[in-house]
Amino acid sequence: MNAGPVTIRAERDGDEAAIAAVIGRAFADHPHSDQSEARIVAALRAAGALAVTLVAEAGHAVVGHVAASAVSIDDGTPGWYGLGPVAVEPPYQRQGIGTSLVAGTLLRLRALGAAGCVVVGDPAYYRRFGFGPPQGLVLPDVPPEYFMALSFASTWPAGTVAYHAAFTAGA
Repeated sequence: MNAGPVTIRAERDGDEAAIAAVIGRAFADHPHSDQSEARIVAALRAAGALAVTLVAEAGHAVVGHVAASAVSIDDGTPGWYGLGPVAVEPPYQRQGIGTSLVAGTLLRLRALGAAGCVVVGDPAYYRRFGFGPPQGLVLPDVPPEYFMALSFASTWPAGTVAYHAAFTAGA
């Protein structure tokens, strides 16, 4: 399906159900998903922890979503965020919508003065945005090749990263 014109915009009140549905369909057949992604976003929203939350809209339908929330690093370095989940409706995948969502999120994080961003995902996909080996950062229980980071500054923190407690919403 050709997406036609797609608009990337901030999430608005009333988008919650459409976002949850998109996330559910996007991760339905994903081999590494436990189907908790929509619950994680809802828990982040309820906690007021969504630093950036964008939707992709085609026509008047939400066809994609991305979230970013603060992470903590045990060395005390502030200003780092975790990207994800990123979700695009299956018929709209591989049309650049996810790329636009991620790029828009990184721009907004920089505008917020973020120091950097971490992500768990496919290295081949996230390298295009500048993500790479996390140079001193670790995320327990995640294979290191799938944990990547992007520093917006010339310095890197060192330590263990922890995502918001909402990421246990599916556990």
